[in-house]
Amino acid sequence: MSDENATVPATSPPAGGAHARTGTSRVPVAQRPPVPASAAWQDGDPLGRRQLADLGPFALESGGRLPAVRLAYETWGTLAEDGSNAVLVLHALTGDSHVTGDAAEGHPTPGWWQSMVGPGAPIDTDRWFVVAPNVLGGCQGSTGPASPAPDGRPWGSRFPVLSVRDQVAAEVRLADLLGIRRWALVIGASMGGQRVLEWAASEPERVEAFAAIATTAATCGDQIANFHTQLVAIQQDPAFRGGDYYDAAPGDGPHRGLGLARQIAHQSYRSAYELDERFGRIPQGAEDPLEGGRFAVQSYLEHHGDKLARRFDANSYVTLTRTMLTHDLGRDRGGVDNALSQITARGLVVAVDTDRLFPVAQSERIAAHVPGAGPVRVVHSDFGHDGFLIEEDQVGALVADFLTERVRSRP
Repeated sequence: MSDENATVPATSPPAGGAHARTGTSRVPVAQRPPVPASAAWQDGDPLGRRQLADLGPFALESGGRLPAVRLAYETWGTLAEDGSNAVLVLHALTGDSHVTGDAAEGHPTPGWWQSMVGPGAPIDTDRWFVVAPNVLGGCQGSTGPASPAPDGRPWGSRFPVLSVRDQVAAEVRLADLLGIRRWALVIGASMGGQRVLEWAASEPERVEAFAAIATTAATCGDQIANFHTQLVAIQQDPAFRGGDYYDAAPGDGPHRGLGLARQIAHQSYRSAYELDERFGRIPQGAEDPLEGGRFAVQSYLEHHGDKLARRFDANSYVTLTRTMLTHDLGRDRGGVDNALSQITARGLVVAVDTDRLFPVAQSERIAAHVPGAGPVRVVHSDFGHDGFLIEEDQVGALVADFLTERVRSRP
């Protein structure tokens, strides 16, 4: 769920105000270019490290159909001859396939989990063959609302409703295309963790082990309410135009609604403790809140809203948020607990102690019912849900130990 590519380290100063961060420089608001109607990757844009897999027509759980599906993905390392070293990494809401690597042509931001994946990292690409797809419904090369429909125009408002199961079914086809019959590990956090659990439940013969981090087996009422307000923020932006805004000029797209949705979401990504300790009631610069000025925390949220609007697509945000809103591992499986109890893969379940988006209790439920999971492992952090990104040492050590146990346990 977290904004993987836009998470600001906890030590950063309040951002925004009269300036916003662009890389390591600050650009005055008046000099920033207008926000594009959509920042979705399109055919003809630089590929970067992306590879594109055409998966053919696709029937959806809702009864809809996509006449053609494509997934963008990246890989690192070398697949073993027996295929035993494949690891699938699944991103959160506004992440993409660029898990690790520098910002470069085709990749405006560096990899979102560089501390976890790479040579010598916990998921060591000298040992493991890592695959990271951009999720179905995303906006960085995979089929989504910004993609061309059969008539050549963007799908926009016509894009069908997706479920987490649809997204996993597309990833299964990608695995088939790559010749991967079984994953040594399927790992992801937040929205990615939802797909991890769906992989383990729907494809038991293809998942040897899983790591579900800061996630849930089914969204609860509080989460649905949180997601609902984000959807409304986008859909009530007049510039959203019901989802058909792709021909709008820069500055005339739904960036205000998308930015507001990000601000709502970002409050649940960080802890109350951190926001109070970091910002408290500090004014933004020379602004006086009693005279209509902002507090620093307001500027911080506005900065994150603007930053996301410049690198994402509003329709994809709506589509992916809806998949999380409807996520229920127990649907048609006898309930959540029964579905979890049928998972045969060995599991690592990780929670963040200050996570107010996916509380520890939801991870405890997963660990309690998956036979091979063991107790939930708790990461201690002041920073809430985003602790799965910020607490690199803790999360990395858990994953590295889990993979080491996997190697030792194999005959």
